[in-house]
Amino acid sequence: MILTAKQVEHAKPGSRLSDGGGLRLDVDKNGNRSWVFRFKSPLTGKERYMGLGTADDVTLAKARDAAHDARALLRNGKDPIEDRNTRRAEAKADASRSITFEAYADAFISGKEAGWKNEKHRQQWRNSLRDYAYPHIGHLTVGNVDTEAVLKVLRPIWTVKKETARRVRGRIEAVLNGAKAEGLRAGENPALWRGHLDQVLARRRKSEVKHHPALPYEELPKFWQRLSADASDAARMLRWIILTACRFNEAYEMDSEAEIKGDLWTIPPGRMKGERKHEIPLTAAALAQLPFRPVSDVSLSKRIARHTSTPATTHGFRSTFRDWAGDETEVAWEVAEAAIAHAVGDETETAYRRRTALAKRRQLMTAWEEYATKGLDGASRSDQSPHRGDAEGNASVSSL
Repeated sequence: MILTAKQVEHAKPGSRLSDGGGLRLDVDKNGNRSWVFRFKSPLTGKERYMGLGTADDVTLAKARDAAHDARALLRNGKDPIEDRNTRRAEAKADASRSITFEAYADAFISGKEAGWKNEKHRQQWRNSLRDYAYPHIGHLTVGNVDTEAVLKVLRPIWTVKKETARRVRGRIEAVLNGAKAEGLRAGENPALWRGHLDQVLARRRKSEVKHHPALPYEELPKFWQRLSADASDAARMLRWIILTACRFNEAYEMDSEAEIKGDLWTIPPGRMKGERKHEIPLTAAALAQLPFRPVSDVSLSKRIARHTSTPATTHGFRSTFRDWAGDETEVAWEVAEAAIAHAVGDETETAYRRRTALAKRRQLMTAWEEYATKGLDGASRSDQSPHRGDAEGNASVSSL
C-alpha cells in the first residue's frame, strides 16, 4: 500500500498505515501520528522499530527519504538505529569541542545555584572561577582542559593563597565532573587531588597550620550561659559551631535543607578541607539553633568578645572541644579525631578504615552538649568541671 498525503492527514486514532518497504504511520488513541521504520537488524537478527519523527514535523516525502537511507544502510550490513546513535554521539562530541570551560562553568553554576540558599556561596563560586580559573582556562574547550591547564591555574596561588587555591581546585573538579556526566569530556578528571595533583603540588605542612586562640574548656559553661541569652544570628551560628565542632566555612556555606537529614549533618567532600564527606551527629541543642542567617567570622569574633574577656576565636572552639575530649573523657583518640574530621593514620590505614565511629561520636557529642550547657542548670553546677572517672561528667562516654 502506498500512502497519500491526504491519508496521512486524516488517519484515525489506532491506525497503522503501511507505506511499504518497512515504513508505516502509527496513530495513537489521542490521534498523535508518528513515522516508524520496521527492520531486522543485521547485527542481531532481531526485529527493531526506528522512530522517524511525528507527521506534524516530518512530511510523507521526508519520511520516505529517511526510510530509503535506512534501507541503504541495511544493504551495507549496518543497523540504522546504531548508526544514528553513533552519529549523534559524534555530533555531541563535536559540540563539546566548541563549548568553552567558562561557558560550561557558567551554565553549571546556574543549574546548581537554585539549590544553594546561601547567596555568599553562589558569589564565591562565580568570583573565584572568574578571578583565578578563567584567565588561564576559560577560553579552552571543556573537553580539552588537561592537567597542565589546571596547574596553570593553581601554581601561582598554591602557596600564597592556600585556602583559595584549595577551593578553586575543588570547583574546577566539580565543573569537569559535570561536563563528563553530560558526555562533553572523557577520561580522568585533571583537577582530582588524591592520587593525581597531590603528586605534584605541595601538601600543607603541619608547621604551617596557624594555632588560633582558644577558650579553655573550663570556661565554656560560663561562656555558654552568657551566650545563651543572645538571640542574634551570630550567637546562634556560634552555638552551632561550638556544638558541632565544625569549621567556620562549613557552617557559613551550609545548605541545611540538602545536608541535614533528621539529626545528622552530612557535609559533602567539596566543602571539606580533607576532601572527604563528613557526618556530624546533631544534638537537640544544636538543632535548636536552626535556622540562622550566616554571618562573617568578624561578626562571630565580636560576639565572642562581647561574652568573654579571654582571647578566643571561632576556629579555636575546635581546640576547646578537642582538649575537653582528650582531658575529660575516656573516648578513644581516633574517635575524637574523627569528630573534628581529622584523618587518622596514613593513607593505607585510612583506605582500610572506612567506618567513622558514628555511634560513638554521637555519644561524644551528647556529652559535649551536656558539658557546654550545664551552666544553664544553676550556679551550683556552673563552677564544676567533669573529671576522669566522675560519673556526672563521663557517664555517656566512659565506654568509648
